Amino acid sequence: MSYNNIISEENNGITTITINRSKKLNALNRETIQELHEAFNHADNDADTKVIIVTGSGEKAFVAGADISEFSDFDVSKGTQLAAKGQELLFNFVENLSTPVIAAVNGFALGGGLELAMAAHFRVASDNAKLGLPEVSLGVIPGYGGTQRLPQLVGKGRAMEMIMTAGMIDANQALSYGLVNHVTTQDELLPLCEKIAAKISRNSTVAISAAIRAINANFKDGVDGFSVEVLEFGNCFGTDDFEEGTTAFLQKRKADFPGK
Repeated sequence: MSYNNIISEENNGITTITINRSKKLNALNRETIQELHEAFNHADNDADTKVIIVTGSGEKAFVAGADISEFSDFDVSKGTQLAAKGQELLFNFVENLSTPVIAAVNGFALGGGLELAMAAHFRVASDNAKLGLPEVSLGVIPGYGGTQRLPQLVGKGRAMEMIMTAGMIDANQALSYGLVNHVTTQDELLPLCEKIAAKISRNSTVAISAAIRAINANFKDGVDGFSVEVLEFGNCFGTDDFEEGTTAFLQKRKADFPGK
């Protein structure tokens, strides 16, 4: 597929989606959000894709935020629609994909950029990364899930401080907060993500999808995550991957999962 603002490439079971607006520090405008939706959806439905990596082009930014020029004159109704549509098209969509998503955070991940990274299933950062939600400095709050996902990842108190001060934290502080899983050099960022993705790819895609649903259930209001886990666990017993995985274990060989 052809895009104006992103690049999507599949190689060895890994689809890498790169936001390619380096002159704008990869800021998210409406067209980019739509293209990201299409690229994630295509990768999620591609049988060859086992893991998705999302990153930004250039050395300065993962995503430096939303494109403010697009909504600076919005009223209450348009602002509400902006957040609702963005969450539906991209942020909630990414969080609930059945294919694992790794955010390779290179440089600035601010506002909508950090919200996109947090929507991924986990994050790896380069040592020059700066992360933050500066929206209150513009007279608005995070609207793409930031007030919900940041407390889940770093705790209520730290999230309150980060959002209220509109400040940035560096990669090592993000690591100590649990906001990112690993910190590495910029040169090694994608290779490390690809190494982790290769480990994931060796396992059952069916079981991984079930695990994503079970884990996400714990963070949804009115949903009993333990009940979802029981259901997903039971469903695994009816899959070809379960039959292959247990047979391979008993035969003391590596499993060759069919992915169904």
